[in-house]
Amino acid sequence: MSLSKNSLQPGRVLEQLPRAPHYHVAFSGGVDSHVLLHLLVEQREILPGRLAAVHVNHHIQQHSGDWEIHCRSVCEKLDIPCRFLGVDGKACRGESPEAAARSARYRALADWLPADAVVLTAQHQDDQAETLLLQLLRGAGPRGLAAMPVETSLGAGRLVRPLLGVRRSEILDYAHQHHLRWVEDPSNTDTRYDRNLLRHRVMPELQQRWPGVSRVLARAAAHQADQLELADTLAAQDYAGCRGPDAGLLLSELSVLSPARQRNLIRFQVAELGLPLPSQAVLDRILEEVLASREDASPYVHWQGVEVRRYRDRLFIMPPLPAQDPASCYAWDLSNPLVLEHAGGVLSVSPVTGQGLRVPAGNGDVQVRFRQGGESLQPAGRSHHHRLKKLFQEWRVPYWERERVPLVYQDGQLVAVAGLCVCEGFQTGVNEQGLGLRWSRMPES
Repeated sequence: MSLSKNSLQPGRVLEQLPRAPHYHVAFSGGVDSHVLLHLLVEQREILPGRLAAVHVNHHIQQHSGDWEIHCRSVCEKLDIPCRFLGVDGKACRGESPEAAARSARYRALADWLPADAVVLTAQHQDDQAETLLLQLLRGAGPRGLAAMPVETSLGAGRLVRPLLGVRRSEILDYAHQHHLRWVEDPSNTDTRYDRNLLRHRVMPELQQRWPGVSRVLARAAAHQADQLELADTLAAQDYAGCRGPDAGLLLSELSVLSPARQRNLIRFQVAELGLPLPSQAVLDRILEEVLASREDASPYVHWQGVEVRRYRDRLFIMPPLPAQDPASCYAWDLSNPLVLEHAGGVLSVSPVTGQGLRVPAGNGDVQVRFRQGGESLQPAGRSHHHRLKKLFQEWRVPYWERERVPLVYQDGQLVAVAGLCVCEGFQTGVNEQGLGLRWSRMPES
């Protein structure tokens, strides 16, 4: 979707909207979102879907309750339904207050947004210029310098910013012409925040020297978005050639790419997984410490929210693993799936014939445990016992997964390794009905 010309004409704003059954304006009560809501109310008869508003209360300002009351009053006067969401937008230690509030807001909207619905936010051309400058000062690449896209996915629906081609001055003119009333967040003038410093000190100086600076910077962001699209297209092609039989990247294929394409592919996969992007320094560490390591090494690179590991010829990018207590033990009646949160998965059974685990008489005393070291077993069809450690190596189970693979015990005896094998003497006969054990990874939240 391309940016419209920098004008607040209703027709040009409506051109930015995809067809959808429901449109929800993210209404903070400030002037930008009030103008967007008012403009769309004026055009609701020709909207292809129903119009509503949604207000997120971050509970970090003493006047947040008053702002919620104001939004309710405005929506009642406009005869627009409004949904109110409450979040904890307080920053954790070391976290930017702006980033914490933004993350909480978008997380709440993503969790709530109905399928096929669209959230409309009121960021404008000046916001886009500020975002580009912030990303530039952080040393961002094309993904950061592309700033805010006009349209992107959000939860089960879409997020659209139809005012990115509109200047702040146009929004204020519209608000005054229509005698709108809005709330002012006092934190918006606090220049201790990076964006406010740019908005109130840096941008006025730039605009005095270069009056069209916001438009030029927004255009630069659009150029970076084009470059990002090309980079992602190349990364998708490289991913198809490097993708292993599981979630890992084949290092034998990755290593023949140039360093620039390696970094591009890693950024692409991290973004596809919805994880925080790495810095340039971290990317260099991945190439130097993980890709260049020996095949039998266990390199580990991490940053907030992400871990990168190597196992044999595969590179794995993943969220941080939950802490796992190897001494944990769970009783299981086999009738319902067993959720093992610390192991990161769900253990379940399904009926199978001629294979699988023999149904224990009266279900027996079934327990689920985890490897503690020293276990040995005889897989069905083999003539000897083997150390579980050696079998994990044979089955090419990554070392960090081994302590998380459920071991099924019956009356104190190991009878199966979930998803990998049934022990000799506990498998079903050719025509006998048994239980197929399934170990499924839980999706990341």
